[in-house]
Amino acid sequence: MNLHEHQGKELLRRYGIATPAGAACFSPEEAVAAAERLGGDTWVLKAQVHGGVRGQHGAIKVAHSTDDLRRHAAGMLGTTLVTRWTGPAGRPVQRLLVEAHVDIRKAFYVGMAIARASRRVELVASEQGGMDIVDVAARTPEKIHRVAIDPRSGLTDAEADTVAQRICMPAPAMPMARAVMQGLYRAFDDNDALLAEINPLGLTADARLVALDAKIDIDANALFRHPDIAAWRDLSQEDPDEVEAKAFDLAYVRLDGNIGCLVNGAGLAMATMDLVQHYGGRPANFLDVGGSASAEQVTEAFKLMTKNRQLDAILVNIFGGIMRCDVIATGIVEAVRQADLTVPLVVRMQGTNEGPARKILLKSGLPIVAAHDMADAAVKAVHAAARK
Repeated sequence: MNLHEHQGKELLRRYGIATPAGAACFSPEEAVAAAERLGGDTWVLKAQVHGGVRGQHGAIKVAHSTDDLRRHAAGMLGTTLVTRWTGPAGRPVQRLLVEAHVDIRKAFYVGMAIARASRRVELVASEQGGMDIVDVAARTPEKIHRVAIDPRSGLTDAEADTVAQRICMPAPAMPMARAVMQGLYRAFDDNDALLAEINPLGLTADARLVALDAKIDIDANALFRHPDIAAWRDLSQEDPDEVEAKAFDLAYVRLDGNIGCLVNGAGLAMATMDLVQHYGGRPANFLDVGGSASAEQVTEAFKLMTKNRQLDAILVNIFGGIMRCDVIATGIVEAVRQADLTVPLVVRMQGTNEGPARKILLKSGLPIVAAHDMADAAVKAVHAAARK
């Protein structure tokens, strides 16, 4: 679950990391009121969306008067921000963050992520803050410095100091840099994060370090341990079909292909999509109905898939273990009738009650294409989509 910037900064403050004074707002009037409470004569206004490089797309503005602030807020709210990180559909701008302007002398990058190679949390830092870290790593990899953190000891003083020196942190700011890095690690570890970035980490003239941005992603599977963070979830920033899928305990991710895939089990789903790709097709989605889906869940799964106007065929691939094939067959028949399906449907079922399942499909009178195995199913689905 991604956090908005203002939520991420609230989390960072719990671990002693300084951030600019600011407030979230939902209207131009609230933005002006927040600025007046903050005081000063210069403020930064930021669109709160789950997506990076906002500044390159006009979603971060500096205002030198409340009139400027009101005009910028009115221009941002209600728009849709599209960047390479949001996807082509973009993300709606429904809230803003107003902050006091902070004058900085230098910008750094500090982040935490899980490194697959070391199977540990890794501190990543660079002296080139304020830029997309992916671009920095591609163009100047020598500017990226890493350390894999031992979970038994956490990030040690020596490790933090070494990284701070490598990113050219000035000596007066070294103690605070150490505290920021260690605080960020504790925030990451305590809250089951998958990613935590401060970019930029700003250095002020008096050697203070201030987190000018915060990007934090929490493992959704761990949210039951963090009800306060779960309450921050903003559904407007998520794919509506994926939100609907979660309500029915379905794992659904929309892709850019034209062959819908309904499968029970994540591993089987991945293998099915690989086969579709192997035989020249393009999966339209990942859809795992789980190992014990009901007929109602299968019906809802079909409804989700058929919302996709790019769909040219559907492939159902079920292996019945705990899952009973006859239950899935009943759900398929009901779903096809409710959805008024207009694209070819290929079904492969094997396992528990596969015989009764075939009879249910046959008696339905529906134009269902039967497949003998996974490869046969993938080939038939690809051919059916090509003829559509």
